[in-house]
Amino acid sequence: MVRWEKVEVRCLSKFFLFALIWWLVGNPFLAIIILLVVLYLLDRRFVGLSPSLLAPYRRNRRLSRLKRDLLLAPHNASAKLEAARLYIEKGRYAEALELLEQVGDVYDSADVVYETGLCRLKLGRIEEGEKLILQSLEMNPRVKYGEPYLRLGETFAPIDPDKAIRYLEQFRGMHSSSVEGSYKLGRIYDRLGHRAEAKRAFAEALLVYRALPRYKRRAERRWALLSMRRQIF
Repeated sequence: MVRWEKVEVRCLSKFFLFALIWWLVGNPFLAIIILLVVLYLLDRRFVGLSPSLLAPYRRNRRLSRLKRDLLLAPHNASAKLEAARLYIEKGRYAEALELLEQVGDVYDSADVVYETGLCRLKLGRIEEGEKLILQSLEMNPRVKYGEPYLRLGETFAPIDPDKAIRYLEQFRGMHSSSVEGSYKLGRIYDRLGHRAEAKRAFAEALLVYRALPRYKRRAERRWALLSMRRQIF
């Protein structure tokens, strides 16, 4: 009941804020735009659920510069690697994989092997991707601070939930302060119908979040809020 009251208070506060802005500017459409901008800025400052509007612009600009550099120096391995990582951020895994395969001999590192495996996972080449990612973990068990286990868990969640749970449990064992790992583990348990385990995972996500130092909470806040929503609904 208390939680529903908080939801109602938040809705009313947004309504009164909209009414105040409408009264000030005299135009309901302009008031809606201003309200959305205010809510976006507040979210970016205090919550972090909304994506950054500037990040894609900066990423695209940097990628354009790297492409120009590669036209002048086609064998520049460091430029290819940076461009591949930007393509991964953009979700353009085919372009990223092409560049990673070109620099694999130059950068024989666990990070590059993992990123190559990740691209293959995302392109549906799951067996190849899993093999490469496990190879990267053999090269460096702490590559990307356990992220490979998290990505494997995400990939196998819809096709092999038991394997996904094993990978996510390994991720949590390595990265016990990750709210994201506990939340995603809870989602898989929920999908399997294991309500008690799912509830426990969501509760653990919130406990981990509350124990985090303030400077780390912003990065994990999205997963804490999603865990809270799962507990309510």
